[in-house]
Amino acid sequence: MRVLLLIFMFNQLGFAQIISKPDSTVLAFHQKSMLYSAIIPGAGQIRNSVLSPRHNNAYWKVPIIYAGLGTATYFLATNQRMQKELKFEYTQRLNGGTLNPAYAIYDNPAVLQLYRQYLDWRDLSILGFAAVYLIQIAEAGAEAHFVYFDTSPDLSISIDPVYQYGGYVGARLNFSFR
Repeated sequence: MRVLLLIFMFNQLGFAQIISKPDSTVLAFHQKSMLYSAIIPGAGQIRNSVLSPRHNNAYWKVPIIYAGLGTATYFLATNQRMQKELKFEYTQRLNGGTLNPAYAIYDNPAVLQLYRQYLDWRDLSILGFAAVYLIQIAEAGAEAHFVYFDTSPDLSISIDPVYQYGGYVGARLNFSFR
């Protein structure tokens, strides 16, 4: 009996949305959104908002993207300036030149330690900038996948208890596509 039930269950055909294979020369909707975001940060989010049939407003993400990129750029520039300043200070100390009074309280190993610290922070700022840039590209592509996703109330799924003849209890999974 169980074998027949398994054969019957796996023999049923299920149909979902039929997706035709796109032409390889044409970019898909999500690929265009990602390309737009790669060229101009935030452009993919704006494209998804404009072309969405449900008016999925993603405009609010653009200021967040530019705030993240601007913050990373600010820290990148600050850390780059500081590491250059500390490198100049350290070379001046080794060559016997004039010293910056701001670093008079530090000895040579401390200045070198500060230089390395700002160098590491500069590298982390570069990674932060790249992370924000790549995440906004990926987010534009992920959102573009859902622009035409059907979320109408005509789609439903339900699980109902079933009592079968002979004392068997089970569950029935119903999909409704209207």
